[in-house]
Amino acid sequence: MRLLLDYLAAGLDPAHAARAAGVSKSYAYLVHHRMGGVYRPPGVTYCDRYLSREERYELARLRERGLSVRAVAARMGRSPSTISRELARNAGPRAGGYQPERAHRLAWERQRRPKPSRLSQCPALRAAVQQMLDRRYSPEQASGRLRALYPGEAAMQVSHETIYQSIYVYPRGGLRRELRACLRSGRAVRRRRGVRPRSWDQIVGAVPIGQRPAEVEGRLVPGHHEGDLLMGSTASNSAVGTIVERTTGYLTLLPLHAGRDARTVADAVIEQLSALPPWFAKTLTWDRGREMTQHQRITAATGIQVYFADPYSPWQRGSNENINGLLREYLPKGTDLRATTPAQLQAIAAELNHRPRKRLGFRTPAEQFAMLLEQDRVATTP
Repeated sequence: MRLLLDYLAAGLDPAHAARAAGVSKSYAYLVHHRMGGVYRPPGVTYCDRYLSREERYELARLRERGLSVRAVAARMGRSPSTISRELARNAGPRAGGYQPERAHRLAWERQRRPKPSRLSQCPALRAAVQQMLDRRYSPEQASGRLRALYPGEAAMQVSHETIYQSIYVYPRGGLRRELRACLRSGRAVRRRRGVRPRSWDQIVGAVPIGQRPAEVEGRLVPGHHEGDLLMGSTASNSAVGTIVERTTGYLTLLPLHAGRDARTVADAVIEQLSALPPWFAKTLTWDRGREMTQHQRITAATGIQVYFADPYSPWQRGSNENINGLLREYLPKGTDLRATTPAQLQAIAAELNHRPRKRLGFRTPAEQFAMLLEQDRVATTP
C-alpha cells in the first residue's frame, strides 16, 4: 500500500499506479477514493517537532507489538505526550487502529494553509462583525458583544484575533496602509511617552485625590466622575469638556463655545451635573488645570466634592483618559471645536454610551445607567 500511495502522490492515475505497484486496479481506486484524491506532495517537509512519515510507520509497528506509549516514546526518542497526542488525533475509527498513512494525511490536511476564515464561511457572522466595526467597535468589543448577544450560538461567535486576522492579514496587499487606517491613533508603531517639565498653577483649596473616599476605587458605588478638557486646535483655543462616570462609563460632553476659562467651565459642569440624580453625582476628579480654579463654586451649587489628581499622573483618571482617546476618532487633534454643535456632541456621546465595554461584561454604559435608574425607581416606589 505504501508503494501505491507513493505513485498516487507522484501524480499517477489509479490505473497506472496499480500497474506500477503490482496491485489490482479496483484496490487502487478504493484507496484513491478513501484518500479523497488529495495527497501530500512528495518532498514536502515541516519542522522537526512534527512526526515524519517514517516515524508514523515506526509508531504503528511498535504499537502492533504491544508496547506502551512510554515505551514507544523511549524507542523513538520522542516525548510520551507527543506520542499520546498523535494517537488521540490520528487513530482510526477501530479501537487501537492507528494507520500511519491515514494519520500522515490527516496531519497534512490540518497543516495546509491558508485555511478558510470563520468570517468568510459565515455571511451572517461577517455582516454582524462588519456592522459593529462600522460603529467604531474594536475587534475585542465586537467579539465580546457577540458573546453577549448570542450566548448559545457558537456559529455567531468569533474571537477578536480572528477579526484582526481578517482585517490585517487577508489580503496582505497594502497591509501597512490598512493597519494605520484602522488604528485609533493612526500610527503604525507605538511611541514612547515622555514627561515634559511644566509648572502647575496653584488652585486655592484643592483637595488631593488621596483624600477621596475609598469606595471610589472599587467602582462598585455609582456617582463618582472623572473630568477633563479635550483640546481643539491651538489657533482656535477651543475645547470640549468630558465627564465620565467610573462605575458605568457613562459619558457627558460639555459644549464650551463661550471659551474654556474657569467661569465658563464651572457653569457648564454645574448645568450638566445638576441634571443627574443625586445618587449619580457625588464626586468629581479633575486634573490640575487652571480651568478648575472655581471648583468651590461647583461644590456649593451641586454638592459635588471636587478632587484633584496628582501632577503627571493620568492613570489616576484612567476612565477619562480612555474616553478622551475614543473621542479623538470623532474630534481629531487640530479640530476647531467651536464648529461642533451641541447636537453633534450629544450624538457622539450617545454613540459612545452605546458601545459595549469589556469590564461591563460587554454591556453598554447606557444599559448600565438604565438599569440603575430602574433599580432606583423600584426602590423609591411605595
